Amino acid sequence: MEYTTLGATGVEVSRICLGCMSFGSSDWREWVLDESESRPIIERAIDLGINFFDTANMYSKGESERILGDVLAEYDRDAQVVATKTYFQMDETNPNSGGLSRKAIEQELENSLDRLGMDTVDLLQIHRWDDDTPIEQTLRALDDAVRRDRTRYVGASSMWAHQFADALHASERLGLERFATMQDHYNLTYREEEREMLPLCQKEGIGVMPWSPLARGYLTRPEESFRQTNRGEFMDEDDHYSDRIAAYRSNGGAEINARVEELADEKGVTMAQLALAWLLHKDWVTAPIVGTTSVEHLEAAVEALEIDLSKSDIEYLEEPYGPTKVLGHE
Repeated sequence: MEYTTLGATGVEVSRICLGCMSFGSSDWREWVLDESESRPIIERAIDLGINFFDTANMYSKGESERILGDVLAEYDRDAQVVATKTYFQMDETNPNSGGLSRKAIEQELENSLDRLGMDTVDLLQIHRWDDDTPIEQTLRALDDAVRRDRTRYVGASSMWAHQFADALHASERLGLERFATMQDHYNLTYREEEREMLPLCQKEGIGVMPWSPLARGYLTRPEESFRQTNRGEFMDEDDHYSDRIAAYRSNGGAEINARVEELADEKGVTMAQLALAWLLHKDWVTAPIVGTTSVEHLEAAVEALEIDLSKSDIEYLEEPYGPTKVLGHE
């Protein structure tokens, strides 16, 4: 395993971050694994040297946090870097179980820590931007959480670059804990973050943890084969996820998909490994968040660290890309 520093925190994390959205309960999403199926993947991740784990309170309504906490409790907690997120409403009967007010942050962080079985989480991230709460209030609540030793660092997720810049400036102006990380939407077929967000993160020393690094599976197999998968069946329907797939395809994505297949064949690796290798070659990327439902796919993801891409390889993969609408802020 390779390790790198998480932004300006000084914390060393594995170059692969295990995303835990697929652990929890199939009652939440049909493809989600229960604890007996999730445990071997988490344990294998630790065997492979992965020390960075990303979950969220909303994943299976907290069940992902509980499972992750139960498994990690059997290992050395000091060796683990655990991140969770808050923002989305957790209880339909309680409007204050979502958003980024002081009340919501404090109560949901305590709930997350209880499920994780931890006194302190390493990284607490805001899952989205809250238009209804002044960023100064959110930052003060996060700063207090650090001071109370309930989280060591704070991070953010998909938002506009101007919002992130405002938040960083407000932290400096008020003398509050600063966002240390950005978890944003970034892959070979969605590169809009390269325009403003990623240069901003690089300039400010922010750790970057891309989500959807394989474009919801679109970069894991040839397009025609992808259409026959469960996700591919809905490519032409009008919903949140098919909207994203349509964007991946509409901006040169079909040609990118073909080039990933071609280059993967030449190098004797899978398409998924090649797509991950492209991300791992980007200087502004700390650790892609890799979600998986099998040990085999996890092991393959770790092997992507060994793939060397030349400058011409990268240019060949990137050349067909064209602008697309911004996705992932909702």
